[in-house]
Amino acid sequence: MAQLPLGGPAAPLAPSPVPDRRRARPREPARTGAKPSADPDAALRAKALLVHKRLCAEYHCPIGYFHDLDPVSELVSSLLSHRTRNADSGAAFKRLRERFSTWEEVIEAPTAEVEEAIRGVRWPELKAPRIQEILAQVLARVGDLELDFLAEMGVDRARAWLEELSGIGPKTSAAVLSFSRLRMPALPVDSHHHRVAQRLGLIGAKVAVGPSHAILRAQLPADWDAQTLYDNHEILMLHGQRVCHHRAPRCGACAVADICPSAGSAG
Repeated sequence: MAQLPLGGPAAPLAPSPVPDRRRARPREPARTGAKPSADPDAALRAKALLVHKRLCAEYHCPIGYFHDLDPVSELVSSLLSHRTRNADSGAAFKRLRERFSTWEEVIEAPTAEVEEAIRGVRWPELKAPRIQEILAQVLARVGDLELDFLAEMGVDRARAWLEELSGIGPKTSAAVLSFSRLRMPALPVDSHHHRVAQRLGLIGAKVAVGPSHAILRAQLPADWDAQTLYDNHEILMLHGQRVCHHRAPRCGACAVADICPSAGSAG
């Protein structure tokens, strides 16, 4: 068999296998100096603190408590105040106390007499039997009509205890703890407070008053004391009453208009 001369044509090489790029693709090195993704919760917390600072300056914090009721009396007062002006609910509470010397008497009284005593609030025909029922539930659970023991439970447990009563929601439970002589660090949210928070973008447009309690409280420092949380509620409520009206808000007089996405457009 003849040998190929040196320098003759070389035998063809087998083709190199094509690398599987799906497996061979090298990992991208970790980027250094990249900006972390924005934290919307942190932005909202910062905004909530700025709103608090500005409105506290506007409405002169610390704000004095408007009364010093025991927690059972505050419970009744809060029930009367639902969808009712403070002046009217306050007058109704005063008439109720003048008519009945103890809360036990309110439970035992004919409902029509309780309704007559609270005339002037909205829906007295509904509030009278509701007050009697809730007082009766407290008496049955505790053995008497006092709620001072809630101070030993902490805010979360105390609110949960209250919300086990028929028809008691987060607004009333927070009001009892904050407004009564217990002076516990709970944050109530009324309709004015809620409206201002929505317009500022602290809560979404579809978040109802009830769920807003947990959201708005979580935006504020966990270690705030009762007075500071009370101030937060009061300044947002006052701002809703005096400036950020339901209709025709006075955006030109608003201390937080420059950080309010609704400024100039809320109707």
